[in-house]
Amino acid sequence: MKRIFSFELIILVLMTITYLIPLEAFATEMIPGEVLQEIRKMTVPSDQKIEISTTISRERGIIYVVKYIGDDYVDEIRLAKKGSFVNVVFYDITMPERVYKRGLSQNYQIMDAAKMGDIVGVKELLGKGADVNAKDSNGWTALIWAAMEGKIDVINFLISKGANVYVKDNMGWTALMRAATKGHTSVMELLINKGIDVNAKANDGWTALTEAAWYGHVSAVYLLLNKGADIDYAIIRLESQAIKDPEKTSYYKQAIALLERLRPKKEMVSQQLPSQVAVKQDIHPVIKSDIDELPTIVNKHKIIGDKDIAIIIGIEKYQGLPKSDYSKNDAKLVKDYLKALGFQERNIELITDEKATLSAITKTIEAWLPNRVKPDGRVFVYYSGHGAPEPKTGDAYIVPYDGDPNYLEVTGYPLKRLYAKLGELKAKEVIVALDSCFSGAGGRSVLAKGARPLVIMAAGAILPSNIVVLSATQGTQISTSSPEKGHGVFTYYFLKALKEGKKTISEIYEHIKPLVEDEAKQLNVQQSPSINPDAEKLKGRFILRR
Repeated sequence: MKRIFSFELIILVLMTITYLIPLEAFATEMIPGEVLQEIRKMTVPSDQKIEISTTISRERGIIYVVKYIGDDYVDEIRLAKKGSFVNVVFYDITMPERVYKRGLSQNYQIMDAAKMGDIVGVKELLGKGADVNAKDSNGWTALIWAAMEGKIDVINFLISKGANVYVKDNMGWTALMRAATKGHTSVMELLINKGIDVNAKANDGWTALTEAAWYGHVSAVYLLLNKGADIDYAIIRLESQAIKDPEKTSYYKQAIALLERLRPKKEMVSQQLPSQVAVKQDIHPVIKSDIDELPTIVNKHKIIGDKDIAIIIGIEKYQGLPKSDYSKNDAKLVKDYLKALGFQERNIELITDEKATLSAITKTIEAWLPNRVKPDGRVFVYYSGHGAPEPKTGDAYIVPYDGDPNYLEVTGYPLKRLYAKLGELKAKEVIVALDSCFSGAGGRSVLAKGARPLVIMAAGAILPSNIVVLSATQGTQISTSSPEKGHGVFTYYFLKALKEGKKTISEIYEHIKPLVEDEAKQLNVQQSPSINPDAEKLKGRFILRR
């Protein structure tokens, strides 16, 4: 390291160490006293720099950042963090006369915008030439920042603009690992669906699973296990770390216990059938919730009869798409509840997984149903599985087992068509319940390659007067599931409301809306059920039981 031995330099170093340098005189913008105090606490070598950043945000206030820039590292002190970078003041402690200011590069601004969830700012900065894959001094990109803060809309947009999903920061962490530390399950699922390695290792050997377990994020752990995370490696890693860090042994034990509790239960096929090769299966942990025990509804409370028809579609495993967790079992349970309400077995059409092709769905809705419906009968339609938006029009589609979000016009079933076909029926009432989402923002929705999440056009569709649609989400929200309950959140509370004696669709909606919202928040997801038409227009109509 080059050293300059001069009387002036020695005096300058001594002044710095004793905190006598009047930094106010060198800053070109007003720096708060608390920032200057932090600067004075720093013992800075004579050949290093202090970087003072003063940020003024039009909407969010001011950020002050102080950086001690060394040969191999940057030490940051962040105070009053309320906005994004605009101006940076540099002060070179070895050359006090060299004080200058510049606007922070667009590449750094886009990272801060992504961190704050400012999608408008991200779009503007990319339009001005910011690099979508630029890294800061720690190797973080805008995508990693957005993942850490759970900004799923920003992540979708960044990916659509070419953001590298596989990038690692200087510590070897991926965006998935950062999201796992906060338990952002919707972000994690999106990144996994985009191809990120669920078992990628950081420089210290930790994975997304070890992070999620360490922080106790049950839903995140379950998601990772369901997506193929290596539980045995994670446990070994945690056990090894516990030996190295005995003061935190109890925390490591808690993380290991969580993993063991959620370890998937696999059938011991190889032991039972030694002549056959055991096939690795993706099996959910056996979970029993309170709604799995069917309600007993006495005849005097039943209004459903022989003229009432139901179509139930549940697609969990797809031909070429990620799974929609619990959709198949949810569909089966919905059928059981409908039978308890009074629907006859012969009047219920249940199609799941590989049987729920576009051809089968079309035939069921457009041929089987019209042939059976009665003028004074009721129709109940339930769908659980992926939805998708058509990028050109924003129209929402149900995605069949063999559907492809890149070719929705020929492989998907449009919601508009569903409502139109149901409107042609001579039924007295038609109830539609959708545990899906259609924006492409994650959860139970998928998106065409290169497309951006959309606000679906069908959300406020004008429906025939005899139809009501109860949906799991609104707008760009995602429909999620609860690993602890073993069901889709919407379906769980819908069936629970029926079990508790709620009678009408409007009553069910008003009851479950806050419950779904609260449950989703615990899963780090924004989800709010919607109903069309408005609930107040439905009083006394669309009754399921007395």
